[in-house]
Amino acid sequence: MINIVIGGLIFGYTIYALARYIKKSKQGKCGGCDLEKSCDSDKSTPF
Repeated sequence: MINIVIGGLIFGYTIYALARYIKKSKQGKCGGCDLEKSCDSDKSTPF
């Protein structure tokens, strides 16, 4: 019985993490970042 509960928790978290990853990847590089509003990377030059 406990094996089913633990398996369900692992499976549920995997689905949650995968959905969150897909959602953030669709937003693009800056849209998925937590610093989206305070980041100045669009003004800086790469390297």
